[in-house]
Amino acid sequence: MKEFSVEKLIQGVKAGDKRLLGKAITLVESKKPEHRELAEQLLKEILPLSGKSVRIGITGVPGAGKSTFIENFGRLLIEKGRRVAVLAIDPSSSLHKGSILGDKTRMEELSKEENAFIRPSPSSGFLGGVANTTFETMLICEAAGYDTILIETVGVGQSEVLVSDITDVFLFLKIIGGGDELQGIKRGIMEMVDIIFINKVEEDNVQKAKSTKLELVRALQFLPSKEKNWKVPVLLGSALKNNGLLEAFEKINEFIDLKVKSGTFNETRKNQAEKRFDYWVQEYILQRTRENQSVENSYELHKKNASALTSNPSTEAKIFVDEILKNSSTS
Repeated sequence: MKEFSVEKLIQGVKAGDKRLLGKAITLVESKKPEHRELAEQLLKEILPLSGKSVRIGITGVPGAGKSTFIENFGRLLIEKGRRVAVLAIDPSSSLHKGSILGDKTRMEELSKEENAFIRPSPSSGFLGGVANTTFETMLICEAAGYDTILIETVGVGQSEVLVSDITDVFLFLKIIGGGDELQGIKRGIMEMVDIIFINKVEEDNVQKAKSTKLELVRALQFLPSKEKNWKVPVLLGSALKNNGLLEAFEKINEFIDLKVKSGTFNETRKNQAEKRFDYWVQEYILQRTRENQSVENSYELHKKNASALTSNPSTEAKIFVDEILKNSSTS
């Protein structure tokens, strides 16, 4: 990051320079303390330019066709005059924290579009199927003039509902299956979705797709409504053949209009920002306390006790926190 000053990165973001935009995101993703300070400076400068986009989370089990959907849906959005940023979160290895980062190659046609920006980022083991700096990355893309943000999440199961904490619309890609397969859909995800798109519908499986749709519609009737006056639509289509994408676009617009008119759009954005505040409070408290050598020693001791199961991990965590607070109150 020595090659570019924060001022140059800020200018590059404002100018929509994709190379400098990528460098700015890399800075924000860095966990080095010295980079965090520079990242905070950058975020402070670009914040007034952010917030003017529609944020769409797209989830689904592996094989549901998320990358194909995003590529062709993104191209449709560009045809409609939108500027699209795709944040494709790749699963990280829990052992080595490595990531495949292959979405840019899977979205080859979209990546060629002048009004598209694709940023693959490792989840680094962060729960919720999103990277821990996805929210901040999204703000930078908005400041660069991208008015539609598509977040492709890792298909990791129930924890993926956390993606709803940073998006305006949560779209769930489903593939055709019978009633037994519906049991595998986590209730948490179903309670969070705003739109369901049954993908890979072809001539030879239309009837099966309609049966799956009927089962989903029935299941949704027993779940509480996430948004007042909104009945979650279940759409049929094929992202590969561009079938149903226009209807998905229209439903997203309809949903956003409803939220804006009801006042929940801005309210939700405020709640999401508060959750990011809570997240970073925890991050910075842990970081600052561990800068003290005695605190670091205590942290390692209690972590060792927890890993050896000589004590309950939650008990060790409580003892460690109590020690920190006691020391800070007496100092």
